[in-house]
Amino acid sequence: MHSDPQALAELAGKTMYERDPASQALGMTLDEIRPGYARMSMRVRGDMLNGHATCHGGYIFMLADSAFAFACNSHNFTTVGAGCSIDYLAPAREGDLLTAEAVEQALLGKTGVYDITVINQEGRKIALFRGKSHRVNGLVAEVAA
Repeated sequence: MHSDPQALAELAGKTMYERDPASQALGMTLDEIRPGYARMSMRVRGDMLNGHATCHGGYIFMLADSAFAFACNSHNFTTVGAGCSIDYLAPAREGDLLTAEAVEQALLGKTGVYDITVINQEGRKIALFRGKSHRVNGLVAEVAA
C-alpha cells in the first residue's frame, strides 16, 4: 500500500476523474482532494435551468454527490454511496460558480459519513448534503507495492 496518504488521495482523484464522464460533461472540476476531503466546482449553464430560471436541484445534487464520491474514495478503496439527503437553502442562477466541499465526518469499518456544503461565488450557502458511504471490494487506482 502507498505510504503517503496525500499522494494516494491525489492518484485516486485523478483516476476517478478520468473515468467520470458525468462530472466532466457538466463541466465539474476537482479543485482539491486530500484524505477524507474533496472540493469540486461547476458553473451553472443555461441548459441547467428549471422553469423558475434557477438551477435545477438535480444539478446541485450531482455536484454535491460527485464531491461526496471523490471524498469517500480518497483513501483509494472502492467506495459507493449507500444513502444521502439534501436540503436546498437558496437558488443558484445562470453563471453562478458553485463549489461543493465534502468533509469526512466518520469512517468506521466499511461505513463513512460525509457532509457536503454547496456555496456560490459569494459564499452564500446553496445546499447542504449528507452522504453515507459503503466500501466494496477493490482499489480505485492500482499502486505499485
